[in-house]
Amino acid sequence: MQTVTIDAEGKKLGRIASQAASVLLGKNKAHFAKNKVEDVTVHIVNAGKLSVTERKLTTTTYVRYSGYPGGLKSANLAQLKERKGLSAALKIAVSGMLPKNKLRDQRLKRLKISE
Repeated sequence: MQTVTIDAEGKKLGRIASQAASVLLGKNKAHFAKNKVEDVTVHIVNAGKLSVTERKLTTTTYVRYSGYPGGLKSANLAQLKERKGLSAALKIAVSGMLPKNKLRDQRLKRLKISE
């Protein structure tokens, strides 16, 4: 199994997320196939030192819905950072960049993020 380490210190959240999603999909390999899960693990280190602007902290919102009436909850990036850290926002960003199919969960299991 191949391991790719990405250092996130001082870099933008979206750039790191797109780089990780590309590696998880296997786009950097010569034998890329959409229907295969690549045998690679992506480690993102220093996720707490990502470069995030003040505007993005206040304007980016994350919405989740429990399925029950009145169960719609939203939080901005600053609240998510305070509650779970920037690693949660990074995982959400990578998840959004992967195809929405049966292989998404298998690919996300190969993503390791450390603050």
